[in-house]
Amino acid sequence: MVLEKQFVDFILDGRLEDIPQEPVGVIKDMIMNNLGAIVGGATSEGCGTVLNMAKEWGGKEEATVLIYGDRMPAHNAALVNSTMARALDIDDHMPPGMHIGGSALPVALAAAELAGGCSGKEFLAGLVLGFDMAIRINSASTYNGFDPSGVCGIFASIAAGGKILRLNPEQMWSALALGFNRPIQTFQSIVDGTTAVRVGQGLISQAAISCIQMAQKGITGPKNFLEGVYGYFHLYAGDKYDPQAITAGLGETFQLDKVSFKIYPSCGNTISSTDAILGLMDEQGLTPENVAGINVRITPYAHHMVGGQFKIGNNPRVDAQFSVQYCVANALLRKESLIHHFDESYIKDPRITELVKKIHVAPDPSLEGGRQGLSLRADMDVATTQGDTYHISIPIPSGFPGNPLSKEKIIKRFKEAAHYGGKPVPEDNLEKITLFVDTLEKAENVCDLIPLMLSSHK
Repeated sequence: MVLEKQFVDFILDGRLEDIPQEPVGVIKDMIMNNLGAIVGGATSEGCGTVLNMAKEWGGKEEATVLIYGDRMPAHNAALVNSTMARALDIDDHMPPGMHIGGSALPVALAAAELAGGCSGKEFLAGLVLGFDMAIRINSASTYNGFDPSGVCGIFASIAAGGKILRLNPEQMWSALALGFNRPIQTFQSIVDGTTAVRVGQGLISQAAISCIQMAQKGITGPKNFLEGVYGYFHLYAGDKYDPQAITAGLGETFQLDKVSFKIYPSCGNTISSTDAILGLMDEQGLTPENVAGINVRITPYAHHMVGGQFKIGNNPRVDAQFSVQYCVANALLRKESLIHHFDESYIKDPRITELVKKIHVAPDPSLEGGRQGLSLRADMDVATTQGDTYHISIPIPSGFPGNPLSKEKIIKRFKEAAHYGGKPVPEDNLEKITLFVDTLEKAENVCDLIPLMLSSHK
């Protein structure tokens, strides 16, 4: 139980004053990005259904559904808010596909309301520490098709929410252990193009709050949830892990520089391919008319999720978000990749159908890194109607470690998302939200953010 105790102590003893500015800055960017995603995603397919179901379930009015303003049990408010956060697929993430903030932020907000308020310092500390724990565990994990957002990302949500609710050591230990037993999801939801992707993010949050509350009431989880004979590292690392490497510098150095922010509203495995076609368009003046064919090579891991033949099923946005063919065709046709380009009318544009026929995507094992899912490299060859062939390789896509987005681009994405969807917040609130997040460590009560995140549209 060495690792378990180290992480529990790390979460409960950590203070914002002892955390460097860099990881705090990442969390502020995460908050901005996800608040925009929630506004933009509020009216996306499935979100209203989840909200209406939660309203039908009823219960104590503990926490707020952002944008809509409904009050309901905290675990259900977190379910709805997280579903909205993931709907546009622009929330933060990291290889091999772990989405943390889309659940951790809604859980932290729900916990703050349950606690009757929370200072900005406590809020930021909980999120930084929770993220760091999940990132460290993720570094040793091998998921083999399980979705790391539910397998590992839930630890960040429970740690942040539990710290805000001031769990004692025994309670925090049990809450994290209960989380180990909670939502297991797989990437089959992505492969089959389902809204289970966004709802799954909500289920992680719902489970996180439930685990925290059960632990508060004395429900216990397996003490050896990480290192036990059937613990996390047996199931998701094949018992091949280095405890010293996982906890190296714990509490002194933080690993939030591994968090990525998307410049385009699609799966992280499509970003490098979109970068590639936009780069060649800029360099060589490519247009839909003078492109004869495009060959894209990506890792086998990425190909399983986003390399298949593009076809429109029951959920066109999901189909497009997780298709290299669509993302490349869209960027070539529209010279950029914006949220509204993944609306059904854009997806069904006949010009896209014709361009997709020119795009071939193949798996290339030589592009895979030392650990499956870490490499997001894409190599692209474009043949023109004039007989020329152009090559480009994108080893690190925009927004990923080594090629990060600027704060200005994070704010630009926030505003793009906030102007999308059917229930925007008042325009005056956008600058207020930006300032609130930027100075969050000075906030007396983070719950003061919630009224700014309510739509004026009924």
